[in-house]
Amino acid sequence: MAIVDNGIYVDGRRVASPSTLDETFAQLREGDGMAWIGLYRPDESELRELAAELGLHELVIEDALTGHQRAKLERYGSDTFVVLRPARYLDETEEVEFGEVHVFVGPRFVVTVRHAEAPDLGRVRRRLEASPDLLGHGTMAVFYAIIDEVVDGYQPVIAGLENDIDEIENDLFDANADISLRIFGLAREVIDFQRAVEPLTPMLERLQMDAASFGINIEIARSLRDVHDHAIRVIERASAFRAILENALIVHSTIVTQQQNALGLQQNEQVKKVSGWAAILFAPTLVGGIYGMNFDLMPELHWAFGYPMALALMLASSVTLFTVFKTKGWL
Repeated sequence: MAIVDNGIYVDGRRVASPSTLDETFAQLREGDGMAWIGLYRPDESELRELAAELGLHELVIEDALTGHQRAKLERYGSDTFVVLRPARYLDETEEVEFGEVHVFVGPRFVVTVRHAEAPDLGRVRRRLEASPDLLGHGTMAVFYAIIDEVVDGYQPVIAGLENDIDEIENDLFDANADISLRIFGLAREVIDFQRAVEPLTPMLERLQMDAASFGINIEIARSLRDVHDHAIRVIERASAFRAILENALIVHSTIVTQQQNALGLQQNEQVKKVSGWAAILFAPTLVGGIYGMNFDLMPELHWAFGYPMALALMLASSVTLFTVFKTKGWL
């Protein structure tokens, strides 16, 4: 079995480190204290063996085997099953990477099942072992420390998202299609982050309201209230980020549209100028074309003033058209 760590604790102090789970179960049956078992990606047979020994509900095992669960808290008699979604921010790719931790909490045992490298539950164990007064509060003290570690891990994610949003705001007024793609991609990461974090609020509220039924004493309840406050702040920041990115996408789309409209107006002005000069040049060409047909019966061909009149007509039509187009602002 993929055992990361395995310890027996009495009054907040580690009294044994069994090498196998059979030894752990034997010591639990023989004496007081609680077991804290850390597993990393166990297979189905290992989980079912563990469930049979600890009396875990069948649905809990199914959820643990399925994986990819949303954060949730479920109660089965005196046992509690919790799914947590730790996260870390990858600044190079601007992505939020999610892990998954399943926590089984009973009156005398805590079992953690990790499906990813994060979070570092070894750090949680070391912190609690250094504080026997806190660890002495029992299995719910361990659960509090785990959820506190997960929520604390959200702070670097918030910082990373905020830094990239600041960069987007600085580059917002650049007519660059990559900015809109970056905004959209970051907004998707924020939405995924919200989905991972938001279930924590009702979970922590339930733990505080039903503290007695969960076996939570007043000290742990106060600590959970602090974690609850931190989770609310994280959720509020994530919601603010989502609103900022949505507005940024709208603003950038508006800027691009305005620039395209301005370009279209410039093109229209050029078309007007070309059309105006084309019309001015067309008028004398038309006159010259008519008088260049050389039919014998055309009335002005043998008239002494025919040539000056044709030139005057060309000049007059050109000047008239130039005046009209200039007045309308086409030229």
